[in-house]
Amino acid sequence: MLYESERKDLCTVVKTMFDRFETNAAGGNVSVRINDDHIIMTPTLMSQQKLCDLTPYDILVVTMDEEIVEGDGKLTREINMHMACYKQNKKIGCVIHAHPRDSLFFATLGIELPNLTEATQKLGKIPTLDYRPATTVELADLVREHIKSLGDDVVPKACLLNSHGILITDKTLHKAYDMLERIEYNAYIAEKALIFDKLGIVPLHKEC
Repeated sequence: MLYESERKDLCTVVKTMFDRFETNAAGGNVSVRINDDHIIMTPTLMSQQKLCDLTPYDILVVTMDEEIVEGDGKLTREINMHMACYKQNKKIGCVIHAHPRDSLFFATLGIELPNLTEATQKLGKIPTLDYRPATTVELADLVREHIKSLGDDVVPKACLLNSHGILITDKTLHKAYDMLERIEYNAYIAEKALIFDKLGIVPLHKEC
């Protein structure tokens, strides 16, 4: 099996994401750049059909031309968004797209996620991109332009996709997952901080 250890590792991470409400049955997908020729990527419907409980052979080995080399399953239509990231900047080694419970609150409102915790400061602003329908070329193009606008500062970075979810780019799978976890804690705190601010209990001093 090609890239067996890397595919096993990806299985562990996506199951952890699902179990910790960092994505849901509505979707999400994760890819990792292996080398200049291949990425590995979760298959379509990994959440809906398998609840993110995948085997290494469920993880697809895919060329940069979006052809499956090995693996049991079909490509997600959101591969165009992943490839937009990889082809725009070679620093990106992993792309996580997920539907995390607390971050999705801000994405659904279409507002920037306040970056309040010390653990997330390295990300800078966490914007919500304009709405584009899921899986479309228009969404992939929007993501590509966003990545381009970041210049060399593309890892680690995160943005919310309006009404849809989150997109994280980082050097490795574990660094990207670490960021997802940090951002979710930050979103949980930000929800309550904004309420306390509006109620006049504790003012929110940081910019939001």
